Amino acid sequence: MIKVAIIGAENVGKSTLMNALIGGRVSEVENLPGTTKGIIRRRFGKLKIPKSMKNPKGGADEFVLIDTAGLFDPEREFRGKVLSEEKFRAVLDEIISSDVVIHMVDAQYGLHRGMEKLHHLLKMRYDKPIIVVINKVDLVPRERVEELRKLIKKRLEQDAIPLSLVTFEGFNELLNALAYYAQYV
Repeated sequence: MIKVAIIGAENVGKSTLMNALIGGRVSEVENLPGTTKGIIRRRFGKLKIPKSMKNPKGGADEFVLIDTAGLFDPEREFRGKVLSEEKFRAVLDEIISSDVVIHMVDAQYGLHRGMEKLHHLLKMRYDKPIIVVINKVDLVPRERVEELRKLIKKRLEQDAIPLSLVTFEGFNELLNALAYYAQYV
């Protein structure tokens, strides 16, 4: 079983992504920051690993998706509004115990400093494979998306997948990235 944690600032689209991956409404989605107040776990099912990828574990593995509460306010450096210290720690523990992390960045607000620090902590201290996606690319000009990609490449030292959960741009690339990291977990 491969645990995939979806992390990001408040209202970045974590629950919408989980619903899109599952193919149904399992996480509550509102246009209000702080709708998800804890951790939601759902089985994604089995993801077949393409034969073209080196796969020492076999042809498929079961995925569990973890939708987390927004860790930070998207406009400020403060912790999310609905997270008490206890809930904040519980969400961090869940993220640390995951096998793969999807780090979502809102195209409208850009890379959040608190999330950048958490990204580096997960990558360096806990050696987590992280997939960075820039969500809501349908709401900003293409130039803004490219600026964000360059900034993320510079500050996080990895490429980001532009994603729209309205038009599903980048969705297949995200699934391919999940399949790629699944072979190393």
